[in-house]
Amino acid sequence: MNIDSAMLHSKLKEFFGFDSFKADQERIIRHLTDGNNAFVLMPTGGGKSLCYQLPALVMEGTAIVISPLIALMKNQVDAIRGFVAGNDGIAHFLNSSLSKAQIAEVRSDLLSGATKLLYVAPESLTKAENVAMLKEIKISFYAVDEAHCISEWGHDFRPEYRRIRNIIEEIGVSPIIALTATATPKVQSDIIKNLGMTDATVFKSSFNRPNLYYEIRDKSDPKRDIIRYIRQNPGKSGIIYCLSRKKVEELAELLNINGIKAAPYHAGLDAKTRAENQDKFLMEEVDVIVATIAFGMGIDKPDVRFVIHYDIPKSIEGYYQETGRAGRDGKEGQCITFYSYKDIQKLEKFMQGKPIAEQEIGRQLLMDTVAYAESNSCRRRLLLNYFGETYQTENCGACDNCLHPKRQFDGREEMAMVIELIKTLPEKFKMEHLANILAGEMNSIIKSYKHDKLELYGAGKDHSVRFWNAVIHQGLILHLLHKDIESYGLISVTPDGEEFFRNPYELKLTEEREFAEGEDDDDDMAAVAAAARGGGGDPQLLAMLKDLRKDVARKLKLQPWVIFGDPSLEDMSIMYPITIDELKNCQGVGEGKARKFGKAFLELIARYVEENEIARPDDFVMKTMVNKSVNKVYIIQSVDRKLPLEDIADAKGMEMEELLDEIEAIVYSGTKLNLDYYIEQTLDDDVVEEIFDYFHDEAESDSLADAMEDLSDDFDELEVRLVRIKFLCEVAN
Repeated sequence: MNIDSAMLHSKLKEFFGFDSFKADQERIIRHLTDGNNAFVLMPTGGGKSLCYQLPALVMEGTAIVISPLIALMKNQVDAIRGFVAGNDGIAHFLNSSLSKAQIAEVRSDLLSGATKLLYVAPESLTKAENVAMLKEIKISFYAVDEAHCISEWGHDFRPEYRRIRNIIEEIGVSPIIALTATATPKVQSDIIKNLGMTDATVFKSSFNRPNLYYEIRDKSDPKRDIIRYIRQNPGKSGIIYCLSRKKVEELAELLNINGIKAAPYHAGLDAKTRAENQDKFLMEEVDVIVATIAFGMGIDKPDVRFVIHYDIPKSIEGYYQETGRAGRDGKEGQCITFYSYKDIQKLEKFMQGKPIAEQEIGRQLLMDTVAYAESNSCRRRLLLNYFGETYQTENCGACDNCLHPKRQFDGREEMAMVIELIKTLPEKFKMEHLANILAGEMNSIIKSYKHDKLELYGAGKDHSVRFWNAVIHQGLILHLLHKDIESYGLISVTPDGEEFFRNPYELKLTEEREFAEGEDDDDDMAAVAAAARGGGGDPQLLAMLKDLRKDVARKLKLQPWVIFGDPSLEDMSIMYPITIDELKNCQGVGEGKARKFGKAFLELIARYVEENEIARPDDFVMKTMVNKSVNKVYIIQSVDRKLPLEDIADAKGMEMEELLDEIEAIVYSGTKLNLDYYIEQTLDDDVVEEIFDYFHDEAESDSLADAMEDLSDDFDELEVRLVRIKFLCEVAN
């Protein structure tokens, strides 16, 4: 169909109100209207939907738009009807939510030629009665939206998407346009092959979203962090992603309790509630939507100012697409993700029971996510590299790693060691296995291959497995190494890597970031977090508080962290508390600690506030949910009655680990619990004494991870946690 440029520009203005096309839009539209297949890779906010909406409106016949989410079709159809006033028949959707009368209306408009766009779920497309109906009409083209759903290597694989080509051939072949915002080179080839469109022209826009800020935060107190962040960004729209429906419900309730207008969205809600909550978000009746990954595909809300991941996503593709929903208008977009390696272990557990091939794919995608989260390289560079795009700028200036860079070192020797190891092995292996060999780790795979007999086994034992994983990951980014996706991530050396091995040159690598359990990583991390919250604490006051803590600790012959941890002092430097009640609102400060150690700190802050004429901010108080306090009361009463912890856990349907989490939360809030009756029954006296002395004399913080590393292997985690609780109750609170 021959459509000239002037007509396209005229229709663009008439229907959509734009004076000009963005990037490749015009080329894509002309290519499609000329009857050709197209594969469009365009980041969220780049204007993908216009690439099929405009040609559908100007071409003869009806365009079939295959879309994965029923809940979002109405939103798309309403948008089209808004562009073409007075003609509701111009666009329809066909899915299982329609009544017989509504289906009859769709059929009538289709057969009369009034409908230019028909949105169809892939499941609806395969129904015999729908196939028969579509055979009766002229189809202008097929648009396969969210095309990454075709690939098993995509982040949202849908088996029914793999049947689309067969159905198209049954209905009648017309041009196909496949569109996605995220696809690695592997996923791209999967899509093209499966849709039988090897002749398609690929239109690939840059994946770079310069207006987005990327940050990974230690998952120490995410709920408090999220509430503070949102309160410091009032009225801004945001999405918070959680992996489980239960967490979505809990977090949405917690936000509302704390005066933040939020609504949940997940597949467990009925369609009516989901649609209502989505509309509330679009109409700005609520500021925040808390959702599983089901939310956001096709949502055209340009002013989402922040996207927070409460849980780390299962893949980089999922992460990229979900963060891409921020700042679609080209303005500010904050992308904050909370990361803990425990979450990765949970995701790995969920994979068990799935077919081996699916587990391998899932694990590989997950390991890519871990490498991204733990890396200190520019996040923008890492993301673009993942999608096959090279980002040349050394410092993007809009991610936590570039704003707060870690120390670099010349890694030529380490990289040469990795390459030498790969070259000496007769077979190829994955990143983790190579890192384990160099770090001198022992496991069943190393034993079975006898890799502990290799000359390079343990050659890098001065460094951790994480360090070696990081070196290999940076080798991939620098194209010295190659990861074969087809073979589940086996690592080989590239020609560039061979050249480097022959003639090594200076290689600037960055040290990796360590993630602690239950506390901020370090002062840099705290500074990043504070900056993203909309302004950090008062550095002068913070320095004074740290000096005071040192003096108090020296007088009481205690470690400084026992008095107040760094996060507590940082909160004091932000909130300027001058009463015991205000002090209790600071992170990690309970009633007991506030009364035991608080007086000198409050006097210092009050003096500082007066001398510097500081206007103190409103109190930051995070209200907790009622059901938590029910557990709290039950646990306190049960401990007072000296019930075994196993019985308390069983009564509340908890695992032992969950019960200890609850007990630690109670203790950190300032309540003393006497667990001596249980500790005396289950632990030897010398074990208790050694661990207690460690926390009293040696520990630099209350970090469980540090304790497990510093103490000998004779102690298990349960023993250390129990004695830590005893120490906190007797000394710190």
